[in-house]
Amino acid sequence: MKRRTRSILTGTLAIIASVIVFLVPFTFILMTASKTRQESAALQFSWPEQFALFENIVEVIQTRDFMLITAFINSTVLTVASVTLMVLFSAMVGWVLQRRQSRWNPAINLMVLAGLIIPPAVVPTIWVLQGLELFGTLPGLILIEVTFGLSFSVLMFRAFIAAIPRELDEAATIDGAGPIRLFFQVAFPLLRSVIVTVIVVQAVFVFNDFQNPLYFLPGDENATVQLTLYNFQSQFDTQWNLLFTNILLITIPPLVMYIFFQRQIVAGMTSGAVKG
Repeated sequence: MKRRTRSILTGTLAIIASVIVFLVPFTFILMTASKTRQESAALQFSWPEQFALFENIVEVIQTRDFMLITAFINSTVLTVASVTLMVLFSAMVGWVLQRRQSRWNPAINLMVLAGLIIPPAVVPTIWVLQGLELFGTLPGLILIEVTFGLSFSVLMFRAFIAAIPRELDEAATIDGAGPIRLFFQVAFPLLRSVIVTVIVVQAVFVFNDFQNPLYFLPGDENATVQLTLYNFQSQFDTQWNLLFTNILLITIPPLVMYIFFQRQIVAGMTSGAVKG
């Protein structure tokens, strides 16, 4: 009985903490985005006296020749390309590391862990991109996002692949399947839950990334959604209603994605953690 009461109390506290951490800031964003410029300047947690959300949305979209639309297109292309390459490469690396033991595995594992621990060096990375003539281009930023997200994805795939019986490999090999066919036709379909987990987690990260586009993709024509926040900030003045409206618009896509795929995310992470 005491254990049950403790579990209920823990769950209640977790729900309250989640409401405070997530719903309260989102409510403040929504209320501020619904205010006029004069009313939003006070930055108070209060309902708007004059509801102006629709007008603010129209103004945000039309600002700087519909820059937000261009930014959404750039962010969508960046996210889809980066996550696709990330899933493909990390699944193959995780499969090889888990299935084939060699003297190189410890060194590769060390590099994978280093990718999670060592912070990225901006200036040397810019030099490399300039040498490859990819600095300030969308393909260059795609490679950056793939590189920075590869370590986490490899660890996720490797933990999940450990749960796949090796007898499937042997049966497919007996049937005449080569390494490529074995991976793509036998193993890859079994990784569905962890694939969805990696897609959603990394898509939200890439779509919301602010630092990498700021450093590696300068220029208004290459702007991503996070960089459009600068449209309503200046040294001496900030249009808070439009700024929070912009934040609201760029928050909706990742939020909708997470709501629809939350069960797959939990299933993928739990399977990798328990079976790996």
